Amino acid sequence: MEKACLNCRYITNQDKCPACGSDKLTKQWEGYIIIMDLNGEVGKFIEAKTTGRYALKIKKGAEQ
Repeated sequence: MEKACLNCRYITNQDKCPACGSDKLTKQWEGYIIIMDLNGEVGKFIEAKTTGRYALKIKKGAEQ
């Protein structure tokens, strides 16, 4: 099952976020955006570190 990083919102199947290295992940997220250009407006706005999918919403109180 895919999880979203609580630190940077990157979506992954791994147990550690490949974008920021955090191990704080949650299954409680909704919607996503795909960042293809880190220099684009959205990529800059969400401060994306790498291309890929990012969760739009992390549910309040979400924990591992």
